[in-house]
Amino acid sequence: MAQKHASNVLGVSADAVLDDKNNPTTADVHSAKDKSLSHRSPKLLYLTFFIVTFLCLGSRLGSFWKDDGAEPRGKKSAIQARVLKTRDVSEQWTEVFDKTENATNTLSPPWYPSPKGGSISSWSKSYKKAQKLVEQMSLTEKVNITTGTGWMMGLAVGNTGPANHVGFPSLALQDGPSGIRYSQNSTAFPAGITVGATWNKELMYLRGKAHGKEARLKGINVLLGPCVGPIGRTPAGGRGWEGFGTDPALQGIAAAQTIKGIQEEGVMATVKHLVGNEQEHYRQTRETRNNPNPYSSNIDDRTLHELYGWPFQNSVKAGVASVMCSYNMVNVSYACQNSKLMNGYLKDELGFSGFVQSDWLAQRSGMASALAGLDMSMPGDGLEWADGKSLWGPELTKSILNESLPIERLNDMVTRVVAAWYQLGQDDLSKFDRKGPNFSSWTFNRTGHINEGSPDDNNVVVVNQFVDVQGTGNESHSIIARQVAVEGTILLKNTGILPLSQDGLPITSSYNENQVRIGIFGEDAGEGEGPNFCVDRGCNQGTLGIGWGSGSVEFPYLISPAAALKEAFNKDKVNLTVYATNNPPFNTTPAILNNQDLCIVFTSADSGEGYITYDNIEGDRNDLFLQKGGDQLIRTVADGCGGGEGSTIVVIHSVGPVILESFNNHPNVKAIIWANLPGQESGNALTDIIMGNSNPSGKLPYTIAKSPDDYGPAGKILFNSTKDIPMLTFKEGLYIDYRHFDKYDIQPAYPFGYGLSYTKFEYSNLVITPVLEKTEFPGPRPRGLDPPIYSSTIPDADEALFPDNILKLTKFIYPYISNRTDVRYGPYPYPSKYGPYPDPIGYYDKQNPSPAGGDEGGHPDLWKTHATVAVDITNTGNFAGKEAAQVYVSFTDAAFSDSRNVDFPVKVLRQFEKVHLEIGETQTVQFNLTRRDLSYWDVERQNWAMPTLGSINIHVGASSRDIRLSGCY
Repeated sequence: MAQKHASNVLGVSADAVLDDKNNPTTADVHSAKDKSLSHRSPKLLYLTFFIVTFLCLGSRLGSFWKDDGAEPRGKKSAIQARVLKTRDVSEQWTEVFDKTENATNTLSPPWYPSPKGGSISSWSKSYKKAQKLVEQMSLTEKVNITTGTGWMMGLAVGNTGPANHVGFPSLALQDGPSGIRYSQNSTAFPAGITVGATWNKELMYLRGKAHGKEARLKGINVLLGPCVGPIGRTPAGGRGWEGFGTDPALQGIAAAQTIKGIQEEGVMATVKHLVGNEQEHYRQTRETRNNPNPYSSNIDDRTLHELYGWPFQNSVKAGVASVMCSYNMVNVSYACQNSKLMNGYLKDELGFSGFVQSDWLAQRSGMASALAGLDMSMPGDGLEWADGKSLWGPELTKSILNESLPIERLNDMVTRVVAAWYQLGQDDLSKFDRKGPNFSSWTFNRTGHINEGSPDDNNVVVVNQFVDVQGTGNESHSIIARQVAVEGTILLKNTGILPLSQDGLPITSSYNENQVRIGIFGEDAGEGEGPNFCVDRGCNQGTLGIGWGSGSVEFPYLISPAAALKEAFNKDKVNLTVYATNNPPFNTTPAILNNQDLCIVFTSADSGEGYITYDNIEGDRNDLFLQKGGDQLIRTVADGCGGGEGSTIVVIHSVGPVILESFNNHPNVKAIIWANLPGQESGNALTDIIMGNSNPSGKLPYTIAKSPDDYGPAGKILFNSTKDIPMLTFKEGLYIDYRHFDKYDIQPAYPFGYGLSYTKFEYSNLVITPVLEKTEFPGPRPRGLDPPIYSSTIPDADEALFPDNILKLTKFIYPYISNRTDVRYGPYPYPSKYGPYPDPIGYYDKQNPSPAGGDEGGHPDLWKTHATVAVDITNTGNFAGKEAAQVYVSFTDAAFSDSRNVDFPVKVLRQFEKVHLEIGETQTVQFNLTRRDLSYWDVERQNWAMPTLGSINIHVGASSRDIRLSGCY
């Protein structure tokens, strides 16, 4: 990373123009609005002007344009040089063919100014309260709230500064989507992908509520979850397990339910990562691959709306307090300073009223990111971890004092944060005592330092109070965790061998009529070195309960499958032996396999975040096969169990799809259980399924293919790139996972939405009832409330000077300036020209509000029910059980009055409901389909369009390939 940093990174510092490779740093050209240039020597001024102008005119990402991209380091492509000729702000995305790269790239246009919060009625009370508080704040207090205090500067992974004199506390932000990271005595919930596999809205909500309660009791203000990006475009993507599945409706509904649960406990939820963060390789600068820039996810407008942005829209509709922008670029513009994405899409069209925070060090510029809609910088450090140099902090203070950043933008940033605080009721001292976290992210010792990252903090205090937040008795969160793990377990194959009884039946022994011999094989069955053996779960050892990275969690305990099965079987009737290794001594001791009546073999596939490499896996999986010789282990066990006469049950814990063809059709493999990532209750949940205490009801949240190639080009990780900006161009558009399989008529091994039960369900009596008349577009955009108005007076610089009575800690990010001379003024009146630089493209172009906006989650008409779907489901089998019924919509027979030709997927998931049925019971299940569910994104009209001619076909089924009933609307 850059070895030098601008002394004023919101402007241009001549002594920091070049980094260690003689390329422009991401700090130095990012805002070029510092009017201090006018007071430098003419020779220095001209030199700086020449360097910056050359770099920015040769690059589409020079942030002095105030548009949406950070300056990439390295040589520039023709696509960047030609941007001035091709960009048209009237077009939402401009496609340009770049002959130098042989690729079609989509450039992100500017969208300014950043819409102010406060226009949404459901947030109006909170904004009024926030306005009163913000009006009393000093400039440095405002900056304090928007800038993190630095990595390891505070007890949480992210900490803002307080506004003490008005009573606004430091906010504590903590991972993650599966539990409270770095915390003890808290629950290790099943991962998001397991939650998605439940297809159970109530469990999604209850898990979120328990998660939120634990965060609140641990003193956390902002929980960094749920995760809906990545959505799973690439099945080997390292972090796909953090989300809920590869379909936007499944992701969106699960996220909304999770957010509802978290925020009912008064904790701010954070939906992440906006957007296109679909693989770990090249996701951020120089991580593992020493790349100068992250990859650019090039996503067309329709695909953004209908696929990758869809779950974010659900999240905004659910009232989410915070959105986290991602590391990668989107359409050749850093996501955390992409004005079209944050200003245009999120804040204008979706009506997002909360605050946008950066992923940790995903902010790549100072003022450009602020103008583009970023509201909070995390963790506060700029370009390096824990270097004490911020792109905001004192630089943000300077930019207000010299008027290079509009004070109204800072006021909106602060107001959004404070309004979210009020919206969640965190001003209520009965819920939040404002003492901050009662645990440390940096040590498990009882005592330590508040600011562990500063060598100057010598004050040893109690940092871990070991507060147990897991609940007790009937309120224990282990109950919810276990139920999620149970319902998130998928039965892929069963030839009648399951469920087993405590005596091992239906297995019988030809050796001993009084006792069944069962052998358990595989490292994944056992405890290994313990669940917390590797930092952030960065290794695959023992049974796999969760993936690795910042989305992982400390396990209070982990029930292994072997331990739970030992307890479950009748020891007088079952002789159970465990070989918790992937290399049992089959050759030297063949009896351990030959003498079994039943073999249960455990295998796994792991992945995680890109900052950890394990077994040559740099976050993303290297392939789609089982790890540690899992395929060979299964085949060996299946071939030899009982001398070839025994039965084998396969159990797989995996972060995502795995190719099963080497054993799927093996005659001795009688059952395959897909257990996902079950969290702390792993063994108990699996035993519930195997023993029949619970009827399996999980369904796949993605497609399992027969071959890796079946996923198409989009299914491949970009492992190697020689480009300065690695390009991930989403040419497949809407066609990922089952949509791709449907389009090309590819037969999967197991389809999206698939899962067996111990019973059978019959669907009948489909009734589709129109509720509202079809109209092509929503009505006129409703006018929102007026946002808060603040004084535009710029405070005196003396108010921002570093106080004499504060001990200055090294590496801590403060909002203060050292002296008045830090603030340098130029001769150009704001907001005209800024020094010798041209005005940023698009900054003064009038942006018309999106016709698809107007309320939280977009136009209110989008959320109105247009049709109801009712179907009777009957349990015709011999077990009570749950069925997840799925509604798919097809536009293939739809038409428009102007005969436009629109390409539609064969079908898309839009709703689901899970119902419990006793033996012989019938229930009517109803689904509501909204205007958005029955529309597509019209790029030309920039609105959701509903086909008004022909018919919209509606299908109800048990999976994407098991449609039971169809009708039309």
